Amino acid sequence: MKTTEKTSYININGVEHYYEWIKTSNSTEKSKPVMVFLHGWGGSGRYWESTAKELSSQFDCLIYDLRGFGRSCLPQPSTTEEKTLLKSSKNPTEKYELVGYAEDLAILLDALNLEKVYINAHSMGGSIAALFLNMYPERIEKAILTCSGIFEYDEKTFTTFHKFSRYVVMFRPKWLVQIPFMSRIFMARFLYKSLPDSISRTFLEDFY
Repeated sequence: MKTTEKTSYININGVEHYYEWIKTSNSTEKSKPVMVFLHGWGGSGRYWESTAKELSSQFDCLIYDLRGFGRSCLPQPSTTEEKTLLKSSKNPTEKYELVGYAEDLAILLDALNLEKVYINAHSMGGSIAALFLNMYPERIEKAILTCSGIFEYDEKTFTTFHKFSRYVVMFRPKWLVQIPFMSRIFMARFLYKSLPDSISRTFLEDFY
C-alpha cells in the first residue's frame, strides 16, 4: 500500500489554517475511521507526520496546525492604521484561549463533513482535546492524550508561566537554527532517547 499526502488551507474565524491528509491508497479498501492529530505549544503538525504514516493503514489521518502556529499564521497588517485596528479590536483572530482552539477544531470537522473522529493529542493539544471532549462528547470516538498538562488552576503559577512564555517567544533568534547540532542540544532536555535529526530539526524550526 502506498501512503498519499494531500495538503490544503481552510479559513477558520479569519485565519488560514493549514491541514494535511495522510492516507494509504487502496481502491479495494473500505473507508477507514479518521484520526485527528493536535500538536503542542511551539510546534506544528509536522512532528505528527511520521506517526500518522505508521497509522495510515488503520486510519485516515488528519493533521493541522493550530491558529498562530506553524503554517496557520495570522495575517500581517501592512499599515499603521491596520496595526492599530487589529490591536484594539476583539476579532476572532485574537482568540487564543483553549475554548477558541476547541471551536476551531469543531469548525474544521464541520467543513470536512466529519461527524465523529478519533483524536491523538500532545501537550497543549491534549488540553484542547480534553476541553473539546467536554464540549462535544458526541463527536469523539476515542482520544489519546499525552502529556496534556491538565492540573488544578493556580493563579500565581499561571501568571508566572504566561510572563515567562512571553519572553521566550520574544527572544527567539532565527540564526540559532543554523548552528550545527543545535537541534540535538535543544531536544535533549525533553527526551530520554535521541530522535532522528530530521525530527529534532523540525521541532527547532517550528519553535524558532
